[in-house]
Amino acid sequence: MISKDTLFALSLFPYLGFLWFITRSQQLPRLALYGFYGTLVFVAVTIPAGIYAKIHYGEALANVDWLHGGAEVFLTLSNILIVLGFRQAVKQLKK
Repeated sequence: MISKDTLFALSLFPYLGFLWFITRSQQLPRLALYGFYGTLVFVAVTIPAGIYAKIHYGEALANVDWLHGGAEVFLTLSNILIVLGFRQAVKQLKK
């Protein structure tokens, strides 16, 4: 049986492929593209935060509120950029 950590790590490869294709297509709004790349920042922050939570507190990241919230900020910012990017594109298409 595959562990959730292994599945999480393996999910990075399809996401990197997705980023490669949308970057090459040059059809995605720039701000939304930054948001999708920002998701990688979220992953890059979450992994060490999870390790720190496990070593320092003996808990999963989800159980250490200040670390979990700090990591989730990056996901929230990424999502905001994606929404604003597509909103801008829709507004431009309506003109």
